[in-house]
Amino acid sequence: MVSSIHGEIVIDRPVAEVFDFVADERNEPAYNPAMVGVERLTEGPIGAGTRFRATVTSRGRPMEMLLETTVYERPARLASTTSMAGARISGTLTFEPDAAGTRMCWDWDVTPQGVMRLLTPVVGWVGRRQEAAIWAGLKRHLESAPREG
Repeated sequence: MVSSIHGEIVIDRPVAEVFDFVADERNEPAYNPAMVGVERLTEGPIGAGTRFRATVTSRGRPMEMLLETTVYERPARLASTTSMAGARISGTLTFEPDAAGTRMCWDWDVTPQGVMRLLTPVVGWVGRRQEAAIWAGLKRHLESAPREG
């Protein structure tokens, strides 16, 4: 069973600025309090094939995730896969100009694995709330930072 998570947010920053900040997973701890560390595993510029290892806290315990960028179409589209104990996530972020800055949309498919499959409906509900909170944190972070150039 797969649980789909969709949403969007408007961020008062230029599209390229939002895209570049989000594309580098090492920035996520700045706006996602559950993300406690990120390490880049690949060399070269960020793009399709870039991999990261991230640690999040879940129910007070550290949990490791492996993330890979699968599509990198700057500044409009990022896709990735995330593997962790109990689930695999794949999806896309899109970035488009909006009168108020950037409209960023997310579309994730979460596939619980093992015993977590029994909790698929709960995973979707929790995931939608978590994603909305994470991206609201990104909005607060970017909008409170000094404007570029």
